[in-house]
Amino acid sequence: MNSAIEIEHLSVYFTGGRTTKKGNPQPSTIHAIEDLSLTVEQGTIFGFLGTNGAGKTTTIRILLGLLEPSQGKAQVFGMDSSRQGAEIREICGALMEHHGLYERLSAYENLEFYGRVWHMPTATRRQRIEELLTNLSLWERRNETVSTWSRGMKQKLAVGRAIMHRPKLIFLDEPTAGLDPQAAAALHADLIKLAKHDGVTVFLTTHNLTEAEQLCRQVGVIRQGRLMALGTPVELKTTLKNNKVIVSGSGFDETILTLIKSLNQVTFAHIEDGHLIIELASGSSTAPLVNLLVGAGVQIEEVRKEIASLEDVFLSLVEVKQ
Repeated sequence: MNSAIEIEHLSVYFTGGRTTKKGNPQPSTIHAIEDLSLTVEQGTIFGFLGTNGAGKTTTIRILLGLLEPSQGKAQVFGMDSSRQGAEIREICGALMEHHGLYERLSAYENLEFYGRVWHMPTATRRQRIEELLTNLSLWERRNETVSTWSRGMKQKLAVGRAIMHRPKLIFLDEPTAGLDPQAAAALHADLIKLAKHDGVTVFLTTHNLTEAEQLCRQVGVIRQGRLMALGTPVELKTTLKNNKVIVSGSGFDETILTLIKSLNQVTFAHIEDGHLIIELASGSSTAPLVNLLVGAGVQIEEVRKEIASLEDVFLSLVEVKQ
């Protein structure tokens, strides 16, 4: 499979200034991106995850040719972002922190305007507008002025604006923010279809880690400009050992809790909503625990070892040690 994005040892430094306590100016350097390397394959949905200020938007600006790297290089479909930014932007769509809509225009007029910007033929443009507004459940309200709409409706139209010209690569920053669950699910289906059937590459940033886990073939986690992890959601989840065991049944009381805590392999235990929640030391087996509970007269219905979620992995990677 060919790559849509190639980033090699990319670094971005911003030089500014600060004033010392004595009032003397002193130069300072901010490392927005530090030695970032990654590859995004064509026709996939790639999740770029990180906290605010981690370097996600800076990376996208580099890829779109809107910002010069300090070191390293970035290529989009084989084109150098430093020298061929205009050509890259012609084949990309983007929905960033601002929706890019003209609120005095109607929904139809907004897409009509952007279709003309992309030099789409009249018949193609009109067909595409109807298709998008219908899929986004906005066709019946196509002539309404956008300024009267809710945030969620504007967000849906903004997504339509970003994919109006059928780009080969789409950058989406929090695309489902403000959408109701039904609209978000519909957008998820559209993104999967774009990637799977139309070969479109989606570069997605989101704080919704369930969304990333469901949609993304590959995920990268960035913290303070450095790539902390890269892989499929399943691969990343296997890197985090989760030793929490949930026991369902009856007969849990303080006596049982004290007995469980006496085991060497148990690091923590408590009763919550009628379940026994136990954390085991790394590498511990649940067999001695089950034997002890049965011997103490506990009626066990289920013993479940909790699997780490992508959110667990993300939080472990972005946590800054003090």
